[in-house]
Amino acid sequence: MSKWNKTVVACTTSILAFSALAACTGKTDQGASEEGAADPKSVKPVEISIMTTFYSPEPPDENNSISKEIEKRTNTKLKFSWLSPNNYEEKMNVTLSSGDMPDLMLVSDPFAPVIRKAAAQGAFWDVTELYSKYPKLAEFPKDSWELTKMEDGKNYGIPRVRPTEGGGFPYVRKDWLDKLGIPVPQTIDEVYKVWKAFVENDPDGNGKADTIGYAAYVAQDGMGSIGWVESAFNGTNGSWKLVNGKLVNINILPETKDSLIFLNKAYMEKLIPEDFAILKATQAKDMMKASKSGMGSDTPEAAWEPTQELRKTNPKADVLPLASINGFTNKDTGFNGMYVINKKVPEAKLKKIMEMLDYGATDEAWDLVSFGLKDTHYTEKDGNKVFTELGQKELVTQGAFKQLLYKNDKYQRAFRNGMPNDYLERNKKVIDERAKVSQSNLSVGLYSETALTVGPEINKKIQDMKTKIIYGKEPITAWDEFVKKLQMEADFQKMTKELNDSYQKRVGGKK
Repeated sequence: MSKWNKTVVACTTSILAFSALAACTGKTDQGASEEGAADPKSVKPVEISIMTTFYSPEPPDENNSISKEIEKRTNTKLKFSWLSPNNYEEKMNVTLSSGDMPDLMLVSDPFAPVIRKAAAQGAFWDVTELYSKYPKLAEFPKDSWELTKMEDGKNYGIPRVRPTEGGGFPYVRKDWLDKLGIPVPQTIDEVYKVWKAFVENDPDGNGKADTIGYAAYVAQDGMGSIGWVESAFNGTNGSWKLVNGKLVNINILPETKDSLIFLNKAYMEKLIPEDFAILKATQAKDMMKASKSGMGSDTPEAAWEPTQELRKTNPKADVLPLASINGFTNKDTGFNGMYVINKKVPEAKLKKIMEMLDYGATDEAWDLVSFGLKDTHYTEKDGNKVFTELGQKELVTQGAFKQLLYKNDKYQRAFRNGMPNDYLERNKKVIDERAKVSQSNLSVGLYSETALTVGPEINKKIQDMKTKIIYGKEPITAWDEFVKKLQMEADFQKMTKELNDSYQKRVGGKK
């Protein structure tokens, strides 16, 4: 990720300190409190209002049986406000400003100024000393808890957990490699040779020169699907690299210039799309599905999408996620936003909310939101789950409930419904290989007021120059001049200092 505004934290200078919560009672494996010794059915369900988003064709309705089953298993009464991801940020800001927060609310960007400010003003519960009391939440990746801390070192939310391994990275048409007798590329030079072979050697065998090496695209303020090229040259994840104990912006490093030379050559030899600067991510995926590109970029489980489509006409089609390039692959943060709990919520309800979220991270809860109820939403045949008519109707809401209930599984990005077992097992091996070399983005969670205010503008300026260099509209010498001016800019220097100060604060002055 190269956007400063996505990798730095905005917060106010005044941070309210909260005293640690008193230790809560012990939990069972399901997260139920020991103090609830009475029959749970005799205890009135706790009402919890929740504001979150959904990534499904439609949000669940209030009579959805999956929702009812969650309530039954957690002894709660859930009142959902399902908001579209297209305007979630806007409505979240309005909700915060109104002061009428739900009990539990998703914040898609923990680093947004409005979230930091709200935390500093005491809007959310401090869960720093609390989450370890809940076994499943405590098993979340360490990074997911560390990188969502505020400037005062406290957690004011529960991460919307995601795997740290298996993020977006290149995948390749393995069947094309095999046909051309080319090994799986492991270095950036080998990648180039593969791209060239895919363009020149008719890998699809149709006798036409109609294939490209890589379905590349960029954004206005970032390198998009070719960001990994820059990362592989620099051996770092994100826009900041640790050099001699200090964070240095990768754009001033010689390796970034080398990556631009590499990409410019690829463009001139027509190994990437001529219109890469305006190509959309969906269009790049379509190129893979249509057998027009030999390489693309996405998560391991998402590589099954083009494979499945291609196998409709070519049973031997195979899209292989790569483990690393130049010994590098990126490690993700372990979270995608976080859930904050309204400070107005009484402590007893706070613990109940934590119990529900803890249950949501269990295998039992994951199976519920993934498959529903046996003999209601699915039946089992030869060890496989077959959805019933009701299951097909209600389980389209997976993309909604999985925004709230999500288990911590390092192989989560290996599996997709319909994927054969051999493909799944290979994906797991790829994730294991990535874990050996993956690198974290060191700038995530760092605070720089300057980066917040001028970062987006600088990002666009940098990307505009990079795109011109790749297109050949500007010579590589123009990049040298651009970098010299960038280093002299007061805002760039101030941002670098602020990020380094924040980094040193995080590591306790250790280098």
